[in-house]
Amino acid sequence: MTTTPLAGRTTAVAARATELSKVYGQGETQVVALDRVSVDFRQAEFTAIMGPSGSGKSTLMHCVAGLDTFSSGSVRIGETELGSLKDKQLTKLRRDKIGFIFQAFNLLPTLTALENITLPMDIAGRKADKAWLDTVIKMIGLADRLGHRPSQLSGGQQQRVAVARALASRPDIIFGDEPTGNLDSRSGAEVLGFLRNSVRELGQTVVMVTHDPVAAAYADRVVFLADGRIVDEVYEPTADSVLDRMRNLPGGNPQTPEFDGKGRTS
Repeated sequence: MTTTPLAGRTTAVAARATELSKVYGQGETQVVALDRVSVDFRQAEFTAIMGPSGSGKSTLMHCVAGLDTFSSGSVRIGETELGSLKDKQLTKLRRDKIGFIFQAFNLLPTLTALENITLPMDIAGRKADKAWLDTVIKMIGLADRLGHRPSQLSGGQQQRVAVARALASRPDIIFGDEPTGNLDSRSGAEVLGFLRNSVRELGQTVVMVTHDPVAAAYADRVVFLADGRIVDEVYEPTADSVLDRMRNLPGGNPQTPEFDGKGRTS
């Protein structure tokens, strides 16, 4: 059963997958990672993608973000169809339109926090919008750490730099792949709070893959996958409502090692 979205939600779509399939291998070794998935990610909305191991959640995000190819169907970022782009065009779209946050912070050790934040724009030959950059830095609370290199920052601070880097170019959409997976609960909550505020206060669009029902509760909507298909979604999630849905998914027993029912993963 799907909870009805609240009235007044935006209907503008930041990214859309239509009949999206991803197949690995052939014959007896064939694996269907995504099976004709159709889903919209609306502007200024925070969506979490959840599902048991092997459900296709990371594959879905990677295909929609232009990080992986797909076998059939279509993916659009705004009005741009990814399947029609050549490699150089796809690289430019990812650089200009998409922000990424990964479980590994992916910061360059020789650069300061500020240099890491502005790196994508520096590579693209674009100047940062100073007012916007100041807003982002103020939101993540790192104004006094901008001259520090990653080795001088805690894990939570490094991930905050990664969040600022994703936000700094004002992308159409930000994708997070287990962005709090390497953080303790306090640092994870801070990073999730920044992502939540970027949606609420800055109008950002965020799509996050997570195993953690506590992390998913920061989202406006949770989409559940099982066996490569979307099987459910819930709006205004709580950790308990997410946990309840996970229990009822095929292969979604929350007592498995990867999902222990307390917001922790192993």
